[in-house]
Amino acid sequence: MSYIKDTIETLKQTSPAQSEFYQAVEDVLESIEPLLEERPKYREQAIIERLVEPERQVMFRVPWVDDSGQIQVNKGYRIEFNSALGPYKGGLRFHPSVNAGIIKFLGFEQIFKNALTGLPIGGGKGGSNFDPKGKSDAEIMRFCQSFMSELYRHIGPNTDVPAGDIGVGTREIGYLFGQYKRLANRFDGVLTGKSTLWGGSFVRKEATGYGAVYFAECMLDDKDDSLEGKRCLVSGSGNVAIYAMEKLYELGATPVTCSDSSGAIYHDNGIDLDLVKRIKEEQNGRLEEYLETHSNAEYTPRDDYPEDGHTVWRYKGDIALPCATQNELTEKDAQALLENGCKYVVEGANMPSTQAAVDLFIESNTAYGPGKAANAGGVATSQLEMMQNASMLRWSFEEVDEKLKGIMRNIFRDAKRTAEEFGHPSNLVLGANVAGFRKVADAMIEQGVV
Repeated sequence: MSYIKDTIETLKQTSPAQSEFYQAVEDVLESIEPLLEERPKYREQAIIERLVEPERQVMFRVPWVDDSGQIQVNKGYRIEFNSALGPYKGGLRFHPSVNAGIIKFLGFEQIFKNALTGLPIGGGKGGSNFDPKGKSDAEIMRFCQSFMSELYRHIGPNTDVPAGDIGVGTREIGYLFGQYKRLANRFDGVLTGKSTLWGGSFVRKEATGYGAVYFAECMLDDKDDSLEGKRCLVSGSGNVAIYAMEKLYELGATPVTCSDSSGAIYHDNGIDLDLVKRIKEEQNGRLEEYLETHSNAEYTPRDDYPEDGHTVWRYKGDIALPCATQNELTEKDAQALLENGCKYVVEGANMPSTQAAVDLFIESNTAYGPGKAANAGGVATSQLEMMQNASMLRWSFEEVDEKLKGIMRNIFRDAKRTAEEFGHPSNLVLGANVAGFRKVADAMIEQGVV
């Protein structure tokens, strides 16, 4: 469809050198082509031209002083992409890889992910190329205070509500919120992922991992299958991976891999989750330390990964859950998974599979749960935190968990129903993209050209 190709080519000219952003846009636009042909109003209203341009982009310097007294300078970003359905909502990522293109890809994905939850939230994303690893608490505090000194003027509980992402956990949210409160002189629900001591929600830390497994459970139920007895390949060892593994164990499955930026663990008996939590959450250590307790496990350093992919996807497993970062699962990885009998791929991270890998999953009729649907549990629970803050209530862990499970079930049903509507019942990429797009586009039309 030349209309879509022309839009993407124009985008490449006006937003150069942002490959991840182009990938995210192409994924959505190519899959909604049947809808655009069926509903000419979307073209007449220039919806996709408006959607691919953020409503607002904020970029700023973040100067701070390290423990040796040296001044450091990082870049800060907040991309407020679309507010048709509600205030901008999306995490902050602190990682050396962060640049404008990464934040735009994440923000664009967030629009449709948030729409799929059925909750009143728009899409946004932010972050910095600051690396929290190896930094003292005092350095992280000074960086967060400097970052918020600019960001605070652009956010608010009914305007833009950031959360955490890679490199931004409860500690960072605490420092950010403290500076916001100091500058704005308000105690409100402007950030989610807060400590439960002062306004945070139960299940928020676990939500993305739990949600991905709940989505996987729906996928298996749809095929008269269950998680019981399944061997699962998981990447990552942050919140998403750890709590995905926790929920897998609760539902009778066995995760046998996990990874960090230095290497990957394979443990045939099943990952020792308590040990991984201790290494990553308490000691801030490396997974290589896992071997000190379990000498029968296999550890592969990153330098020894296959040139064309990631070690964790080269083992046998029934379900693959990429939970680390974007484009970590390549076409060769996808081929290896299929050859080793993997029947389900459920994305816990944002766009973790390359486009070639996604194409292979779809062509082979593999049950594939795309990230914008399967990993929506985090932002859904963030919105539940916003609801609790607004009403000054605290729901129990069980209440929030049950609401999360219901939201993930509804996302699966919506994506499945939409895929069936367009004649491709097994293509949840099409179903999720069309379902999310339609909600946002119709709201944009009703609100006029703004």
